[in-house]
Amino acid sequence: MLTDAHSRTVAELLKALDVTSEAGLDEAEVARRYAQHGPNRLEEKQARSAWAILLAQFKSPVVILLLIAAATAAAFGQVVESIAIAAALLINAVIGFVTEFKAMRSMEALSKMGRTTAAVIRGGARTEIDAAELVPGDIVILEEGNVVPADLRLVDVGVLHCNESALTGESVPVSKSSNALDDDDPPLAERANMAFSSTAVTRGEAIGVVVATGTATEIGKISEMVSAAEDQGTPLERRLEHLGQRLIYLVIAVGIVVAVSGIIAGKELFLMVETAIILAIAAVPEGLPIVATVALGRGMWRMARRNALVKELSAVETLGATTVIFTDKTGTLTENRMTLHQVALPAGNIDVVRTRGLGEFQDNSEPVDVERRHDLQAMLRAGVLCTNAALGEGEPGNEQMGSRGDPTEVALLEAAAWAGMRRRDLIEALPEEREESFGSETKMMATYHRTDDGAYLVAVKGAPESVLRHCTHVRGHDGGDQTLSDDARQEWLQRNRDMAARGLRVLAMAERTVNDAGAEPYRDLALLGLVGLYDPPRESVKGAIAACRGAGIRVVMVTGDQPETAANIAHAIGIVDEKQPSVLRGRDLGDLDAADEQARERIWKTSIFARVSPEQKLNLVSLYQDEGEIVGMTGDGVNDAPALKKADIGIAMGKRGTEVARETSDVVLQDDAFETIVMAIEQGRAIFSNIRKFVVFLLSGNLGQIIAVSAAALMNAPLPLLPLQILFLNLLLDVFPALAIGVSKSESEVMTHAPRDPREPLLTRNSWLTIGGFGTLIAASMLAAFAYALLVLGVDEATAVTISFLTYGFARLWHVFNMRARDSGLFTNNLVRNPYVWGAIAVCGVLLLSAVYIPFLSSLLHTVEIGPKEWAVVLIGSLTPLIVGQIGVTIAGLRRRSAA
Repeated sequence: MLTDAHSRTVAELLKALDVTSEAGLDEAEVARRYAQHGPNRLEEKQARSAWAILLAQFKSPVVILLLIAAATAAAFGQVVESIAIAAALLINAVIGFVTEFKAMRSMEALSKMGRTTAAVIRGGARTEIDAAELVPGDIVILEEGNVVPADLRLVDVGVLHCNESALTGESVPVSKSSNALDDDDPPLAERANMAFSSTAVTRGEAIGVVVATGTATEIGKISEMVSAAEDQGTPLERRLEHLGQRLIYLVIAVGIVVAVSGIIAGKELFLMVETAIILAIAAVPEGLPIVATVALGRGMWRMARRNALVKELSAVETLGATTVIFTDKTGTLTENRMTLHQVALPAGNIDVVRTRGLGEFQDNSEPVDVERRHDLQAMLRAGVLCTNAALGEGEPGNEQMGSRGDPTEVALLEAAAWAGMRRRDLIEALPEEREESFGSETKMMATYHRTDDGAYLVAVKGAPESVLRHCTHVRGHDGGDQTLSDDARQEWLQRNRDMAARGLRVLAMAERTVNDAGAEPYRDLALLGLVGLYDPPRESVKGAIAACRGAGIRVVMVTGDQPETAANIAHAIGIVDEKQPSVLRGRDLGDLDAADEQARERIWKTSIFARVSPEQKLNLVSLYQDEGEIVGMTGDGVNDAPALKKADIGIAMGKRGTEVARETSDVVLQDDAFETIVMAIEQGRAIFSNIRKFVVFLLSGNLGQIIAVSAAALMNAPLPLLPLQILFLNLLLDVFPALAIGVSKSESEVMTHAPRDPREPLLTRNSWLTIGGFGTLIAASMLAAFAYALLVLGVDEATAVTISFLTYGFARLWHVFNMRARDSGLFTNNLVRNPYVWGAIAVCGVLLLSAVYIPFLSSLLHTVEIGPKEWAVVLIGSLTPLIVGQIGVTIAGLRRRSAA
């Protein structure tokens, strides 16, 4: 690969590649170079197999711990317990596998790109070959509509425009030339003499020589960056892993303490060993993996219904942890379609305002009657005549649908259509006789149209500096011409600079009348004015950005487009408040790995990065991650793929996005709407909140068992729960109520809080205190009921155990309501309004009663029927944790509100 091809002259380049543009390579040389460089193809990605997806379901420390618990139970003869734990793990694995298998089938996008044909000159003759057979030095012919098959240095260009937005982020097609560049290392978007692999030719034709193939191309480099980009484990995965590690120590401690204390107190050895094993197993919430999987799957389903396709379960929660969103501009924040924004006429400026897709011409916010403005009509007519584009036949407001040609020209046709001017009508009245194509040297284009009197109207458009250089007059409001003085010319150039500073792409329009279709087009032109076009922001984006800011999420624009354009869009949609914000160009970023504290601070304060390369996007993501941020990255182009993969959550556009971007992302927005991200973040926050709630619910309830049984063993008292009863209660209460909590809808205030600290564990210090408090409360109520039954009611041990069994079981059910948010109302929270909660309580309540009143179950669990007095003890004992808990949650909420 020639890395300096853009800075060499054509002659130097062809000599270095040992080829001529007329003859190309011969077959023998092609074979030699093919053997040296290999096929012009990107490395194919290894698809993730079904077995890999299945094995991934068993990687969690919690799952591994449960597998050990199941094996231990089997080894000690607890077959029922072992089978029950294994069944829970199997259900979890099946749910996770089915959900992820549907979403994780690889699209193999990188290997598909570039699989096309190419027209080449070999042995002096033109031939069509598979693009995979191209080698450096091949002479390639490009024509309108082609996909560029390799990285080419252009050697002969008439007119050539390439759409490089997917690679560089440039919002409009780029005009190409064959001239060598003075800059040794310009950004990709400024290499005007290069055509890059997988970009599209939108207009014209050219001849180029292949300078890079396969992974040596610019898209190949991106492919390698995608492969090398390290996938960060999601925050939830990291938190569950940390929790699993802590539970391992807890399980060991519980087993040892219970067994030793019971044996010292004189309990039967086998009973204490069996109880220790069961309590150790109880310390690990069997329901955690399955409930987490179902909660994430439910969130995945909710997001899919609202056009956010999540490809991995764990990515659902990551959205809620996002603290900063890096967003591309073109096609993500904008519509990725050019539109006329302003017309500069001699009489003043006219704005073009879009409302619900339709355009209206306004002068000082007042509608303009186009039929009365001959200057505006002349301007629009020139744009319609001087074009090679064709407007689609879409409905009003959607005229660009089905259009073809340069987006800038399509935008001019669309604006004219809003004024009632259609190209087919104008061409019928003014037939086109000749075209002077756009040239990279002249930077202008002209078309000749025959008029009724036999003369020719020449319509001209092009770069303002070029057109003004050839204008001698300016067309007035009344249709008459005035001489264009040097001072007036400078004023027009200043108007051009002012429009460009607002992020507009500016073109000048002019015309002249000649008697001969062969007359020189660019002489004695009458200036009509300037047109300013831009890629407008999506109408819904501003509200979505405001919602992100309200939720404490920072939005940063990272684009390959021009700084002026980026700044204008960023201000318009509310990313920044200043009209002239600070913008960092890619070339100013330097080596981010070696950046000092001052440079990092400047980067940290910047919200707009322009002319940024794919590698710089990747480094920016890494820099923010090193600071502990949870980074979301949106994008739609090939150039976004490495950063999409590196980010904690990659978000690709589904409609406009390339397959590469969709493949490497975690989330695909099927409607390309930025506001869908806000919805997804809300769901993610709700899911994390629910996961934290049901983990607290599970651990506090299980801790209540451990405390109660351990305390009884230490006091040499009868055990309030028997081993099989503990297992039955855990299988019942660790799944159904926790599932109901896991699928609860979000609280209304979830998007009014700042993101949680990314370093915050799943269970904070307050969470552990809550677990300890509720666990102690549940254990105390159960032991109190057990002691009251034995000492006051004077019942036998079997009846007392049944009372403590039911007290604990119903206390755990009512305990669900203690999981409400501190800011929520006692009777107006998402748990009370959740029908699944009431369903879980009903199912578990019936099963608890079945354990006492169905002979088979009562015999297996050693329970007995109880009377009204015993039921009164159960009722009081089970409701006490709920009443005390609700008082505590309410007080905590009041303290939080007063502190805020």
